[in-house]
Amino acid sequence: MQKFIQSLLAQPARFTWEMARDYALITAGALLQALSIRLFLVPAGLVNGGISGIAQIISHYTDFPIGLMIFIGNLPLFLLGWRYLGGRRFALRTAYAVVAVSVLTDLLVLFLPEHGLTQDLVLNTLYGGVTSGIGYGLVYRGQGTSGGSDILARILNNWRGISISQSYLLTDSLVMFAGGLVYSWENALYAIVMLYINGIAAEVAAEGSNVVRTAMIITKNTSAVTQQILENMERGVTLLNGRGAYTGEERDVLYTVITRSEINQLKALVREADPHAFIVIGQAHEALGEGFKPLHH
Repeated sequence: MQKFIQSLLAQPARFTWEMARDYALITAGALLQALSIRLFLVPAGLVNGGISGIAQIISHYTDFPIGLMIFIGNLPLFLLGWRYLGGRRFALRTAYAVVAVSVLTDLLVLFLPEHGLTQDLVLNTLYGGVTSGIGYGLVYRGQGTSGGSDILARILNNWRGISISQSYLLTDSLVMFAGGLVYSWENALYAIVMLYINGIAAEVAAEGSNVVRTAMIITKNTSAVTQQILENMERGVTLLNGRGAYTGEERDVLYTVITRSEINQLKALVREADPHAFIVIGQAHEALGEGFKPLHH
């Protein structure tokens, strides 16, 4: 605790445009999360995951402000997140995100219809999941979290490499179960679907949708295959050294990154240069650098 307080009292960081962008993303993300809670989740009786879901359940019985309970419930997890996920920078951004979500959740109730936009449970599930998921993703892009299960999800993602969507499912199962007891099991089943949509939308918003393909090509005609890719596709090629485990024969392995639309072109060019080549095509979430998205933006 002493180190935590000392870190927060340290000399403030110099203002930069990158910092302004981060806080703008966090603000937009917090607004979307609050809108999701007030327009879709609470009116439909769909329990959100983590602390906000627990706050919904408590509010159902006590009428305590949901935003205030979100803030109080996040305090212990906030300390845990500071310990494991980046110190002062994480602490400040996450503190801002938690406060923004809490305040906006209680503030928007004064301006939005009490019963939401629709009574259709399916529509509330879909739009609630997408809206809150994009909100979470924007907060992630701002290098913060919205607290609660977000912190646990980030810890699992950093520690074990578990994806954000899987982390949500792991950390929020008990909250979904409690929601089934409070509202109905039908609502709980829809809430699980909403949670999955939420995780997918969060990943897309946080990491982008620039999914690319990677290709590893094992060939005896290295020069011919390389020339085809360089000249006809204008893609870079990295040459790796490989050896067959069974034959012990030395082989060249070519590594290249292409877009999804270039897969068939690559297959045709490799087949033309070496009909006996072996190709493995994989998927990468993002490619940064020459020919793709700039590394610094």
